[in-house]
Amino acid sequence: MAATVLNDAQIDILNMMQWVKSPEALADLKQAISDFFAKKAKEEIDAMWANGKMNEAKFESFENLHERTPYKR
Repeated sequence: MAATVLNDAQIDILNMMQWVKSPEALADLKQAISDFFAKKAKEEIDAMWANGKMNEAKFESFENLHERTPYKR
């Protein structure tokens, strides 16, 4: 089996996990991480609107978008 190599961010997160001692602390950590990625996604979407990569017509085209992975049985 090949060894898994962790990057610096993964190692830092693992080191910080020693401070998570309760389910409430874990829930708070999960919320903080979720908030971080939600903020990053919003910033990216706002940038797409600002530079013209996203517009109202393109946004509305998503209403009927059905991208599904075809599965063969």
